[in-house]
Amino acid sequence: MCGSVRYTSDVEPQGITNCYCNTCRKNSGSTHSYNLAMPEGSVKVTGDTLAVYVDQSGASGNPFNRHFCSNCGSHFLAGGPAYEGMEFIKAGTLDDPNWAEPKLHIWCDEKLEWLELPEGSTQFPQNPG
Repeated sequence: MCGSVRYTSDVEPQGITNCYCNTCRKNSGSTHSYNLAMPEGSVKVTGDTLAVYVDQSGASGNPFNRHFCSNCGSHFLAGGPAYEGMEFIKAGTLDDPNWAEPKLHIWCDEKLEWLELPEGSTQFPQNPG
């Protein structure tokens, strides 16, 4: 948000996902988390205010490293042993997220009851597969 931390990637996302789990809702302060699933190591981060919070509150209990700007608090990237081989750009932090329509909805068992998902969208009760 403040521009102190930036990220780039030359790799296309492996998926664009909304997650409705309790942890993502609390972390985002919203009804869900909007994410670009990226291969681990494909996102280059620059800036001098990078901070990391190690979150172990997810279903697996494995560490999930939440990267954020210590200046403005914007959470922009997450990854770690909870999702080995993957990292997730918080799509709302893109300069232009209009192209990034979510095609997958996960942890729908924990979504808020009044929230309606797009008809015909791919939905999973928890993580896929």
